[in-house]
Amino acid sequence: MIKVGVIGCGHWGPNHIRVFSQLSNSECVMCADLDDARLKAVKTLFPSIETTTRYQDILSNKSVDAVCIVAPTKFHFQFTKEALLAGKHVLCEKPLAMTAEECQALGEIAAKAGRFLMVGHVFVFNTGIRWVKEYIDSGELGKIYYAHSERTNLGPFRYDVNALWDLAPHDISIFDYLLGGSAKSASARGLKCLGNNLEDLSFATLEYPDKVLVNVHVSWADPRKVRQITIVGEKKMLVWDDLDPLGPVRLYDKHVERTTKFYESYGEFQLLSREGAIVIPKVGAQEPLKAQGQYFINCIEKNEAPGVSDAIKAASVVKTLGAIQKSMDMQGAPVAIS
Repeated sequence: MIKVGVIGCGHWGPNHIRVFSQLSNSECVMCADLDDARLKAVKTLFPSIETTTRYQDILSNKSVDAVCIVAPTKFHFQFTKEALLAGKHVLCEKPLAMTAEECQALGEIAAKAGRFLMVGHVFVFNTGIRWVKEYIDSGELGKIYYAHSERTNLGPFRYDVNALWDLAPHDISIFDYLLGGSAKSASARGLKCLGNNLEDLSFATLEYPDKVLVNVHVSWADPRKVRQITIVGEKKMLVWDDLDPLGPVRLYDKHVERTTKFYESYGEFQLLSREGAIVIPKVGAQEPLKAQGQYFINCIEKNEAPGVSDAIKAASVVKTLGAIQKSMDMQGAPVAIS
């Protein structure tokens, strides 16, 4: 049994506690939070767990093998560094840190300490996203022209990071995973429409290798909760909708093809739209957070590095986030991503 301690028991922390308590090869033995009320609530749900207001108590507990960090983003680098130096394996919520350099430094610390470091890019464990990845790799879509994602809702609002840093890590990590690389440039605009000092929404356009354009829209100020990605390919198109009750993926047998048919005017050009069936493939159901937790625990047991979402992947996502933020600060000017 891998014994886990969770730092942070706010909105998302109890879900990690539940997951590590339910897995057959792990046990959540400790949790930490500054709020006594949150600790009491967790104790009610998990009577056997040890609670503390000092996260250092988890790090100094020699029986704890791994630490899950679910604290506010500004503490991710510090807490992860301390946990690694204390000899713990670490699963840290996204983003791993606020700069790519900090992510890389944490990766080096983990390597020197002989411990595994993983970031919570939970959507790469989503069964629908994994199905889409296999479909793209099969070549059925053909060359990908562009993609766009929408991740919106009315709240929940945060005060430590803006909507970009809160929501976009999910979509950037998804596109890095699906397209097998990282973005080369970013252009974005954001808006502070709810009266605070943080952007509540962002529209970002990213250029990936092979001239694939990706648009990412995130917002805390939208009337609908949307979790959707559209990918347009040369041969077919698809939509992933995490909230669709009929199934998360829809395949559209639609494409544009050239024709040699003669036209009277050049304005009509030589393109024809071809439309076929819409298919909803059967995609297995599994809770992504539990799949992520199981992968983390298995990596520790098997002594295998978590390549799906390691410090390198985390640095790529954070580097893209930084470029988007810089472009937003410059009113949409394009920013190259080295």
